[in-house]
Amino acid sequence: MARLPVYLRSLSELATAGSSTTSSDVLAERSGVNAAKVRKDLSYLGTHGTRGVGYDVRHLIFEVSRALGVANTWPVVVCGLGNLGRALANHTGFTERGFPVVAAIDVNPALIGMTVDGVPVHSPDRLADVVADHDVAIGVIATPPGAAQDTADRLVAAGVRSILDFSSTVLSVPDHVEVRAVDLSTELQILGFHLQRDLPADRSPRSLA
Repeated sequence: MARLPVYLRSLSELATAGSSTTSSDVLAERSGVNAAKVRKDLSYLGTHGTRGVGYDVRHLIFEVSRALGVANTWPVVVCGLGNLGRALANHTGFTERGFPVVAAIDVNPALIGMTVDGVPVHSPDRLADVVADHDVAIGVIATPPGAAQDTADRLVAAGVRSILDFSSTVLSVPDHVEVRAVDLSTELQILGFHLQRDLPADRSPRSLA
């Protein structure tokens, strides 16, 4: 599943460039994996290339999109319009991939009732109505950590079953709710670990002191 969005992005780039067919070797090079893994992954979708021709790009886009659920449209609400939340709400790539941001939620009275970068902003008390009115499928939490659990509770109570969490908080949700956590500081620390591991023995990382 983690590789399918990478394949889809590569296929979309190929289609934009005018390619009608592609090979597992080309997809592998663009996706950073080996060709055998590409063929195995795509075989799970029931898709097999034609010997001497390869894969039909448009058909493969359809099959991968269907497997990822992006053949449908899944409306998104962003909760928290700080710097990160505003950047997420304004990211046009979500809409292009079937995840339009239809509304935002924030506690700032100066923002409530406004339209920010084309996205209407509502108070947390309006969240259930926003979810119902727009048939929201995914809630994005970009609030400060202290507000994340309450926001998750409100999303769950409103009927949202998929949450993308940027709050660096371990959320407690019912079993039927899917949560994907994105902790940017953790990802940076992982990169720092690899940098430290690869440093020559006679070098030390720059001190924070």
